[in-house]
Parts: sequence; structure tokens; C-alpha cells
Amino acid sequence: MQRSTTPPETEMLARFADGLADVTDAMAMTYFRKPLDVEQKPDLSPVTQADRAIEAAMRESIAQRFPTHGILGEEHGDARLDADYVWVLDPIDGTKSFVSGMPTFGTLIACLFNGTPELGIISIPPTGERWMGLRGKPSTLNGALCRTSGRTRLADAILYTTTPDTFDAAGTAQFEALSRKVAMRRFGGDCYGYGLLASGHVDLVFEMNLHPYDYMALVPVIEGAGGVISDWKGEALGLHSEGQVVAAASAALHAEALAALS
Repeated sequence: MQRSTTPPETEMLARFADGLADVTDAMAMTYFRKPLDVEQKPDLSPVTQADRAIEAAMRESIAQRFPTHGILGEEHGDARLDADYVWVLDPIDGTKSFVSGMPTFGTLIACLFNGTPELGIISIPPTGERWMGLRGKPSTLNGALCRTSGRTRLADAILYTTTPDTFDAAGTAQFEALSRKVAMRRFGGDCYGYGLLASGHVDLVFEMNLHPYDYMALVPVIEGAGGVISDWKGEALGLHSEGQVVAAASAALHAEALAALS
């Protein structure tokens, strides 16, 4: 059963998650732009010793503080996903950016209560920017309130996607149909694009083939900043979504984007 209001535990969880991000940011920077052993996972995505070490540290901290909580991470699998609280972790979102020296990678931390994301953090170690969203509360960037642009028309919107390489043929057609209607389209950013959306610099983000650890932390941040985020059908994102994501600066823009996909 999902709660309709933010539980009091969320504030405490947010403080813990913020401290966790402090640790992981520092760890990430010790590896950034240093020689790395880059391996290829079965899905052909890269992984480094940094990804694994950071997630292991995150999991250890969570297990020590909240031994009954579940954990889903990109590099070390899942545990206790039937728990009321489940942490969803991506130690380095944008590993390709990380290994190529681009300062746009981030760490994603989400905590779900009965499947609903109660908090989300987008932390960008090289820039020191950290967005936090708590369900039912305004989102912040480094402690200050942040808001989307509020733009309502595709014709005025700036659209980001990380890379068209992630799209299959059908996804490419959808992206082209949508991006032909916007004012500008740009590429790159990984989770950074969603932070920029929450702060009003970007109006739309459109992606596919994402995993829960790629998008669960984004939900409270985007929603708390006044935006809307869903799958391509307009359904709420959850642990079992298909990985198609569209995030928009306003409900009207989101609706127009979905209409462009139909």
C-alpha cells in the first residue's frame, strides 16, 4: 500500500542520503581522469573499478544503517526487493562520460517506499551540483529551491537526449518525430540533463533503454521542481517500467510531447 503523504522518516533518510552522496562524490573524484581498467558488461556497456567500489561502499553504508532495507544497484545486483524501503543506486551514471574525461557524469540515489520514490538525488561530482527531491516537497539545488522553465510549447523547447545510439529503429522514429517540433535539440549529459531540466535550462529529456537505477532518482527531483516525468505512454515510472522516459518542464509540454509520439 502506497502512502499519499510524505512519511516523517523521509527527512531522516534524506539526511543520510545527502551524507552518502558526499562520500561517493569524493570517491568518484579520486578516480576521475586517472588511468582506469575499463571492462565491457554483457549488455556492452562499460564498467570500471570506480563503479564497483563506489556502489560497494554505498551498499555497506546502507546495510549498516538500515539492515532491513532493500537495495537495487547497477553493479552488485539486488537484495530484499520485497522490503518496504528499497534503495536504488547508480554509482556512476554516465560511465562513458566518466572514462572519457567529460565532467557530466553523476551519482544517482533513490529511496522507494512500497515502490514509490520518496527521495531522489542527482549529484554531479566534478561541478559540485547536487539536486535533491523529496516527494511532496519542492526540489533543491545545493540547498536552494529550483524550478523548471515552465515552458508549455514544443516550438519553444530545448530537448536533450544522451545519445541516439541507444535508440532502436522505432525509437529513432519517435525521437525524430518529437525533435522536429522543438526549438533546439542537443546530445549528451546523462543524468545531468535532468538536473538542468529541474533548474530551468532544459525543457525536455527523451530517452529509452534505461534501467530503474537510471531513472528512479530522477522522479522526485523533476516532480518537485514543477516538471512531469513518465514513460512514453504517460504512465508513472516504476521498477518494472520498460525504460522509455520523457521528462518535461510542465504538464502542458509533457502532454504535447506525448501527443507527438502517438
